[in-house]
Amino acid sequence: MSGCCDGGCSVNALQEERQRGTLKTVLGINAIMFIVIVGAAIYGDSTALLANSFDNFGDALTYALSLFAISRGNNMKAKVAFFKGVLILLAAIIVTTQIIYKLFVPGVPVFEAMGIFGILSLIANSICLFLLWRHRHEDVNMSSVWECSRNDIVSDLSVIIAAGAVWLSGSGWPDIIVALVLVILLYRSAFRVISSAKAELHNSTIQTDY
Repeated sequence: MSGCCDGGCSVNALQEERQRGTLKTVLGINAIMFIVIVGAAIYGDSTALLANSFDNFGDALTYALSLFAISRGNNMKAKVAFFKGVLILLAAIIVTTQIIYKLFVPGVPVFEAMGIFGILSLIANSICLFLLWRHRHEDVNMSSVWECSRNDIVSDLSVIIAAGAVWLSGSGWPDIIVALVLVILLYRSAFRVISSAKAELHNSTIQTDY
């Protein structure tokens, strides 16, 4: 009901409906891409692609949670954003484990799989980024979604570059190095989303007290 006092129920309802439609679309795209990319990562034995697939999985969960949070108050949106940050952090830990494993059990990934599916993922995530662009400053919920989507583009470009480096060098090190860069970005994004959510929760608590 507070949204009605702030700017009118009809305006908030229209914004929430637009957010809901966008999130349903990008949720579907990321769910499909997770299945496709994780299969390609296993086939191509690529840690960078695996990081990419977990990123898509985390995004799919993020969009589903964001759908839940759309019509809730700022306090609930902040809690959901915090949980999304935790999910990103969990994905980073999983990829870190895979990187450590590859250091002890090295191998050369299939660069064709990395390149082809890296480009496919870039196209899909570019569509998501375009759809989410107009929502990026609307609230903490959509801002955290935008953060995830923007990271995806960097991730995809890194995988494509790694594929070329693996082809040129005949070594698996470019795959590991790119995966390491991606996991650092995941950690950075996780802490940023968590920090923003905690700040929003703090502000909501202060407003409630008054």
